[in-house]
Amino acid sequence: MKFSPRHKVQHIILAAFVCVAMLPSIFGGSVAHAMDTPAAAKPLPFEPSEELIYQADFSKLMLRGIEIAEFHFTAGRAPSNDNSHVVAASTALAPNIVFKGDARARGWFRKLFNFDFHYTHESIVDPSNFLILRTTKLDEQGKRVRQSVAEFDRKADRVTWTERNPNDPNATPRIVTGVLRDAAHDFISAIYYLRTQPLAPGQTFELALSDDGQTYHIPVKVSERRALNSVVGKVQTLRLNIDIFGAGRLVDDRQGSMALWVTDDARHLPVRARLDTDIGTLDIKLKKVTGGIAITPGRTTTRSHTTQ
Repeated sequence: MKFSPRHKVQHIILAAFVCVAMLPSIFGGSVAHAMDTPAAAKPLPFEPSEELIYQADFSKLMLRGIEIAEFHFTAGRAPSNDNSHVVAASTALAPNIVFKGDARARGWFRKLFNFDFHYTHESIVDPSNFLILRTTKLDEQGKRVRQSVAEFDRKADRVTWTERNPNDPNATPRIVTGVLRDAAHDFISAIYYLRTQPLAPGQTFELALSDDGQTYHIPVKVSERRALNSVVGKVQTLRLNIDIFGAGRLVDDRQGSMALWVTDDARHLPVRARLDTDIGTLDIKLKKVTGGIAITPGRTTTRSHTTQ
């Protein structure tokens, strides 16, 4: 399939959303370990009510240095009286954890390509073991709108993914039923579980996650340690190289590479990512952080940081 320039850029932006969703997640051990080990009984670095905001800019080719998308990620708890978050598979006594992601086109992207997109993602997680219970998505690309829900049945080792067109309620939905295999998370719930895990330089491993009813294995290598300037100040970071492009990967119809930098501390805050693709380089930087265990260099005291 040959993409027009407009659709190429839009495709990369949606890929970037996946990448940013994975930023804090790609470290800390295998998914099999994640499935077998309950979440540690300690304060979570993203509670209470953390929000992360990222800005995406093209750094070369036709969109040099222009902001074209913004990403928001939040973590919180489901209200105890909210029945929409009650899933039969959950045995947790505490309220379920809710992770949300939001990506939308900004400014020059709309003007240059006469095209808009908005993508939202919600993950419902059992707090007793951090396993994904439900994934809900809304994908709006111009006039094309799709809603999907993935339900995870651990006892039956099955995931059922259903996609509908809300603009055509009489249309037959797409349904994919598959074996869970070793997928313990979707790509956003993996963020927050693995943020709680240890990070060691030199690690190489695979992350297995479920998306649209399919299981993907993502090779990861933890690389160099270096200091970076960021919205939270000058911080020590670790670079992670993540192989999401190519056949059998999350982005299977593009060639490219991805690197990200997370703070080398207990919070593992993702401060920067870079995607090199066949249409240019996309730089993603942390723009604002509120809630959680906010950090300043050398200590964890301040609870809000914003770019100037």
